[in-house]
Amino acid sequence: MTRSLVIAPQWIGDAVMSEPLMARLAARGEKIVVAALPWVAPVYAAMPKVRDVIELPFAHGRLDWVARRRIAGELKGRFDAAYVLPNSIKSALIPFLARIPKRVGYRGEGRVILLNERLPNPVGHPPMVAFYSALAAPLAGEIRGEGTPPAPRLHFDDATLATATSNVHLQRSHFFVFAPGAEYGPAKCWPAGHYAELARLLHAKHAMPIVLLGSKKEAELCESISRMAPGACMVMAGKTSLKDAMSLIAASRGVASNDSGLMHVAAAFGLPQVAVFGSTSPEHTPPLNAKAKVLWLKEELGLECSPCFERTCRFGHTRCLVEIAPDRVAAALEETLRFAG
Repeated sequence: MTRSLVIAPQWIGDAVMSEPLMARLAARGEKIVVAALPWVAPVYAAMPKVRDVIELPFAHGRLDWVARRRIAGELKGRFDAAYVLPNSIKSALIPFLARIPKRVGYRGEGRVILLNERLPNPVGHPPMVAFYSALAAPLAGEIRGEGTPPAPRLHFDDATLATATSNVHLQRSHFFVFAPGAEYGPAKCWPAGHYAELARLLHAKHAMPIVLLGSKKEAELCESISRMAPGACMVMAGKTSLKDAMSLIAASRGVASNDSGLMHVAAAFGLPQVAVFGSTSPEHTPPLNAKAKVLWLKEELGLECSPCFERTCRFGHTRCLVEIAPDRVAAALEETLRFAG
């Protein structure tokens, strides 16, 4: 059996979208170990095809040369192949220093020496699932996004979900989850007031709490939503581990979110969900989930600026998000709930 090391991307959504690559490698008999930064490692722990996860002690944006050399030394002789998912030079250093015989990745930042099986960098913004899956040997047209991409799938057992819900006094399938933040920037974020109105609508109809999830940086945003929807919300942003946040998503009745990492988590658990897109494109990073509804106003509003892929709206109005009304999101979510039974 081939022993394979996968160097994981640093963002939660990208990590989720690499799951079909893990499935493809495992299907051809490779034993997969993933090396991941601590804030994405729990995503790989929810992938049944991953045998083990090594947490990398690196700080964001730093080379950490000494630590990379040390880890490479510890891994030397343990692997036959490495798949480097990020396109940076530093991400390819560990497989090179560990002398892993087969080192696969995109050309990226000029990694001719570090990688010995290099795919050409794709043009534009290809679908991310296809982008990663192609590292296992691209199928015809795969990177161009032709055909239906495989859907990422995550799994937690019932005991994990029971522990996560009981710890916060919730009952499985009797609460909704909102993920109102986005690490990339405000041009991806549906307005807080819209989330508050959606919370009021759902709470009035279903009499279920709405759990607001996100990072510590998004805690104040979630608190503001809660204040505008008195009695409807439970703010858990910044109060959970990523594993617990993922477990709460998996145990929920349904999810509403921006285009974010937690959106992809919800999709991979196959939950009823509504995803609101603004500056980014569902053609590039869609929630690959038959129970998902996407709301994107590019064609409806004739927005020539969309998708801009900017962190902030260059025009200052964010019409692509503001004009998605809360009752429209509520109706879309109700439709997904009926579809899910």
